[in-house]
Amino acid sequence: METAVFVAGALVCLLGAFGLVTSENPVHAALSLVGTLIGIAVLFIAQDAEFLAAVQIIVYAGAIVVVFLFVIMLIGVETSEDLRVEPLAGQRAAAVVASLVLAVGLVGVFLL
Repeated sequence: METAVFVAGALVCLLGAFGLVTSENPVHAALSLVGTLIGIAVLFIAQDAEFLAAVQIIVYAGAIVVVFLFVIMLIGVETSEDLRVEPLAGQRAAAVVASLVLAVGLVGVFLL
């Protein structure tokens, strides 16, 4: 039974995280975040950490996501941006270089 609860909670977490990353609508992304946080609460309950599960639901899925939704509604979701125009020139290249440096550093730490 514990394995089934773990698999169900992990599946909810993974599906919510996938929805969060792939969603184009910010409101749908916030709702996917709620699903992920609820899945984490289920995993806390499976580990007999009821207090952490309650805090997870009340504080994170309740208060923090409400603040996210408030900000999303405040800035407006009806406007669309042109993704072909690079707002900060060189940002992608700097991110690739930083990622490669971080990856090499992590591999070096694990090998030593």
